[in-house]
Amino acid sequence: MSDITKKALERSLKKLLLTKPLSKITVSDITDDCKVNRMTFYYHFTDIYDLIKWICLQNADEALDNNKTYDTWQQGLLNIFNIIRKNKVFVESVYRDMDRRVIERYLHPQVHNLIMGVVEEKSDGMAVCDNDKNFIASFLEYAFEGMIYAWIESGMKEDPEYLVSSASVIIQGDVALALKEFSNKA
Repeated sequence: MSDITKKALERSLKKLLLTKPLSKITVSDITDDCKVNRMTFYYHFTDIYDLIKWICLQNADEALDNNKTYDTWQQGLLNIFNIIRKNKVFVESVYRDMDRRVIERYLHPQVHNLIMGVVEEKSDGMAVCDNDKNFIASFLEYAFEGMIYAWIESGMKEDPEYLVSSASVIIQGDVALALKEFSNKA
């Protein structure tokens, strides 16, 4: 029952964002729209920002579900783009009204997990230290995040499939090559 209520509160917040800015939405607005009392809201969330955090984490987990391998990372990244686009009003409102760092705080660990899964898989059997693996993963995750933020700022006009396939062309084979180079220096 708990997730059903949380999802209902999420739907109400997203519905309200279609008519007013995030900064003008109150807990009362959400609970009135959802037809629950305020205590129901506070049973699940401490405030609207806690609800936003939950929404971001749910979406990020959904995007990367089982897509953290070398063969599937492109699908994981494409899922991130598609979920952001599906939640365009929500993402733009949070990005604009709260600060880009709110989105970054939830997106960064997800992209890190996506890339780190690939790095760990490709480094299996190689003598590469954790610092070097983290460097490779960090380099790529900042590139991907920068691409996502630029896409959000541009109004999400570019085709996500084109962006992901272009990123794939650039890095295809580079992870394995970088790990090999780092392995040689060990």
